[in-house]
Amino acid sequence: MTNESDCKTSAVDYQKHWDNAYIKNTTEKLGWYEEKSEQILSLIQEINLSKEATILNVGVGSSKLIDDLVIANFSNIIASDISSEALTSLKNRLGKNSDKIQFIQDDLTKSKDLSKLLNIDLWIDRAVLHFFLKEEEQKAYFNLLKQVLKPNGFVIIAVFALNGAEKCYGLQLQRYNTKMLQANLGSEFKLIKDFNYTFVNPYGGERPYVYTLFQRRA
Repeated sequence: MTNESDCKTSAVDYQKHWDNAYIKNTTEKLGWYEEKSEQILSLIQEINLSKEATILNVGVGSSKLIDDLVIANFSNIIASDISSEALTSLKNRLGKNSDKIQFIQDDLTKSKDLSKLLNIDLWIDRAVLHFFLKEEEQKAYFNLLKQVLKPNGFVIIAVFALNGAEKCYGLQLQRYNTKMLQANLGSEFKLIKDFNYTFVNPYGGERPYVYTLFQRRA
């Protein structure tokens, strides 16, 4: 069982931290694992996204959302994570379907490869942004998002709500509400939908999230 106190928050090497998480645990044993990403899938269905749209899932880990997107016949999927172990786990599970995915190992706050992308139609983040505590990390994250997302593109961000957990897998969190996310995105993004959702992790723990869907103005 994953213990949230396994790792200390001081002097964290984030790539090593998350590599260790995926080395020590199978996907189903991870505290953030969900069998089906119904909330994100419902938001994608709501915007009637083209099957040819370019979808970037940041901090993907070994999420089954990628499987669901493949099943839904989306043909331009990019899966990115700081952890090479997470991406290896995802590739192994996808098997032959991994050939349909572009995998990018990169750091969202110090991007080398993601920053080269253009015209992303949909940016998906489930549970990554809240790990960035420093203002410069948060700015780098949102600057990257704005750099790669096309006009009229969509953003789905799901993070721990203000009443959510203070830590995840040993790391302190920056919790959010919709107003805080809107402030970081700025006036060029309009809110389409937001809602609160309590995720129950594999060990029965309740984790309050806020889910948001924004669209960039033309």
